[in-house]
Amino acid sequence: MHLASNVRVGREEIDLVVLREGTLAFVEVKTRSDDRFGLPAQAVDRRKQARIRRVARAWLCTHPQPRASLRFDIVSVLVDRRGGTVRIDVFEDAWR
Repeated sequence: MHLASNVRVGREEIDLVVLREGTLAFVEVKTRSDDRFGLPAQAVDRRKQARIRRVARAWLCTHPQPRASLRFDIVSVLVDRRGGTVRIDVFEDAWR
């Protein structure tokens, strides 16, 4: 179940908050048009993870989910504009 999109705390943001089967996932979506600088998911470094955790904590203060387990996911989208293909990879529980 989709709970929220583009959750902002100051200048920081979480793309999606979803609840499925008792698990609350904070999801970062990264899209790139090529992999010249690595795959999109590789852009979620420790600094970005810390920012997402801060936004998640703030969201949970106003939207408590006492029975849900928590995780952080990454959706990596690689769009090949020339070939017209899209590669989507989902990394559940990408970090703790």
